[in-house]
Amino acid sequence: MYAPAEAARALIARVNAMHARVSGTTPAGVAYRADDPELLNWVQATAAFAFSEAYHRFVRPLSGAEHDLFYAEGAGPTALYGATGAPRSADEMAALFAAMRGKLDRSEIVFEFLQIMRRAHFLPSRMLQRLVVRGAVDIVPAWVRHILGLGASHGLRFGEASLLRALGAAGERVVLREAPPAQACVRMGLPARALYR
Repeated sequence: MYAPAEAARALIARVNAMHARVSGTTPAGVAYRADDPELLNWVQATAAFAFSEAYHRFVRPLSGAEHDLFYAEGAGPTALYGATGAPRSADEMAALFAAMRGKLDRSEIVFEFLQIMRRAHFLPSRMLQRLVVRGAVDIVPAWVRHILGLGASHGLRFGEASLLRALGAAGERVVLREAPPAQACVRMGLPARALYR
């Protein structure tokens, strides 16, 4: 989240209050709470992995040090949400994946979620939305895809990775004045596009 500290703390408090009210039982009969630290760490870890891996694959390759920096910089803010043990490096992410390997199971909920995402109107075109969803599935580690039952038909098709890379490269150059990098530039008296390549 990018906002003044007071606004960020207020939003985090609201999210934490919502998490405190969410609990239930999985289809496999396992009880869960949304504010469980282990679950929060896993959710943060998988989100961080997805963002860094998508950027690495479809925008610009990241070095090992850049991957580590991405995880490390997220540690402070995510701890405020209760994810105090989320990975702080790519090696810690790999260790968490290894630790979770025996705990993951196939669930129809994954397929329901993917169907919702394919039909959502987040992007200007449904075809583009479906492409992005296939790209998201494609970056999931192969062993996780196998456990979840996400076969090749759920990932990218021939030529689509190149298309996503072209879209990612173009998106990297689009200056959104309300985006954090542009706002930071303006606050420092620089043109909004100063941080854009």
